This record gives sequence, structure tokens and C-alpha cells, in this order.
Amino acid sequence: MPDLDPSWDALRTFFAVMRDGSLSGAARRLKLAQPTVGRHIDALEAALGVSLFTRSPRGLVATAAAQALVPYGDAMSAAAAALVRSAASEGDDERGVVRITASEVIGAEVLPSIFAAFRAEHPGVALELAVTNRNEDLARGEADIAVRMVRPTQSGLVARRVGQTRIGLYAHRDYCRRFGEPRSLDELRAIA
Repeated sequence: MPDLDPSWDALRTFFAVMRDGSLSGAARRLKLAQPTVGRHIDALEAALGVSLFTRSPRGLVATAAAQALVPYGDAMSAAAAALVRSAASEGDDERGVVRITASEVIGAEVLPSIFAAFRAEHPGVALELAVTNRNEDLARGEADIAVRMVRPTQSGLVARRVGQTRIGLYAHRDYCRRFGEPRSLDELRAIA
């Protein structure tokens, strides 16, 4: 009969293994030793009475039972992030950490001046910028705010348009002499 009262550490470790796909990746993320991560997984499997992973030459493969737990991990991660934000918001001063993710271009070209103005008005708030062209998963707590060029598809997220960015196409004169200067997107596709 399963214990059904697994430790929070074991659950946190399990979700890190699911996210990273390996014991070593989860160990790095959680700053734990790999054998400790293995023990957490073994303890969780014993507590739940199910096998969560099978080992293969390619590494760990999540079982159907493990896959079924992922939505609960997402909810737990979101709740934990909300708990931290709530605790950080207590008191009279604005303080805490806000993790923002943006593409490389937006993170390098647009946000620095905005962040400087924000920090001048809110010195107790630390802004962490994750510059990546991959869309971070807000539901899993990978970031608090995402600056994206596309509307999110995840339910439960609030999306607001905050601005416009102009995009230009540029070519060297020699290129245009050789291939011509496209006048439309269709002509550009034909050149490419």
C-alpha cells in the first residue's frame, strides 16, 4: 500500500528530473549531488507505489504514471512562486525579485533603458533578465513576466500589448546588383 505522503523534497526533485530529463541535469538545477537525486526518486516511487522512470541506453524514460503527474507539478510550481511573491510583498517597502524573459534583441536593445528607469523608482525590486529566444514557461515558474513577439497560448496568462517594434530588411548593394532588389515579400521568397 503506497504511503501517499511523499516529501516535498522528493516531489521537487521529481519535477526537476522531468524538466531536465536526467538525474544529473536535475542535480545541477537543484544544486544537489546526483546520488541524492536518485535517492529522492527512489523514495518517491516507494511512497507512491509506482515506477516513475525506466532506464534505457539513452537515459531515463518517464513512465505513463510520471507523465500523469506533470500537470500537478506545474500547479505546485506556480503555487510555490506565488508563495514567494506573497512573502516578498509583505511590508511597506516594495521589494523582491521579478524574473523577466525576453528575446536576445529585446533584452539587449529595448529593455535596458526601461529597467534603469524602473530601478530608479523601485530600488528594492531586483530585476532578473533571462535573455533567450526560447519561450520560457511561465506556468512552471521559469519567469514571472515574458516579453514576447507572439501572443501566448497557455491558459491562465494575462497578455497585454506594450508596444510596437519596427523590423527592417537590409542588403548590401552588391547583393542587390546580383539578385535584384525585392519589392514584395513574394519577390523576397523567390530570391531566397
